[in-house]
Amino acid sequence: MAVDHYENFPVASALLPASLREPVAAIYGFARSADDFADEGDLSPQQRSALLAAYQAELDAIERGEPTQHPIFMRLRPVIARYDLPLQLFRDLLDAFLQDVGKDRYRDFAELMDYCRRSADPVGRLLLNLFGHASADNLARSDAICSALQLINHWQDIGIDAAKGADGRIYLPQDDMARFGVSDDDIFRRAVGKPVSTDFRALMKFQVDRTRALMLSGAPLGWDLPGRIGLEIRAIVAGGLRILDKIEAVDYDVFNRHPMLQSVDWPLILWRSLVRPLDTKP
Repeated sequence: MAVDHYENFPVASALLPASLREPVAAIYGFARSADDFADEGDLSPQQRSALLAAYQAELDAIERGEPTQHPIFMRLRPVIARYDLPLQLFRDLLDAFLQDVGKDRYRDFAELMDYCRRSADPVGRLLLNLFGHASADNLARSDAICSALQLINHWQDIGIDAAKGADGRIYLPQDDMARFGVSDDDIFRRAVGKPVSTDFRALMKFQVDRTRALMLSGAPLGWDLPGRIGLEIRAIVAGGLRILDKIEAVDYDVFNRHPMLQSVDWPLILWRSLVRPLDTKP
């Protein structure tokens, strides 16, 4: 399945030590391809589930010490072995992608965060294992960053998801939507060019503020980790915060404009990665 992707953040970034770029790329190849099984193309739900089940079988084979011929796992397997990466983290990712095949609404923020725990947090945890810095405190802050990044991706793509009509996902928590007076039908109607209402803007401001607070709670991780590893994390945090700024800058109209990082943003992101904010100092 060949799919072109817009990415908020560079994969196996040049900011990372050279020795870690291939392991990071191998993990990304697994996660990106599995996510595509759930989201991309014209596959039926049964076909999507079968492809994800085949990946689960490959993980089971690795656990049993059995060989694999799948190119994704031939690349990933030596990384798992060398860095003793927990297989459960890969299984959590597959579980989240399988959930995407059949679930398109989230009852409340807790349910959405449980999805983020499996769809995003494992990536940060895998990277900390690669880096050799997987302490309990670091893992907790990484989870905050990764969940915030997942939420940011959901918020910037609301219009894209809604444009799929009744088949599209709405990641906005249903109880928050009800509290702000926004219905599913409102989302779908706005996806076809309707003006963005005051109630939707209020809902989005609430989500953006909550997501920014979550990201900032994890941000000190980037200053505590050494060298280029810390710089990479600081750049990721700065990029995520920049997208939130862009969502605010379009007055939360994510239907008619798609807030995304552009080349002009990277100098600012790099500068913010090098200058430590006062509120993140110990």
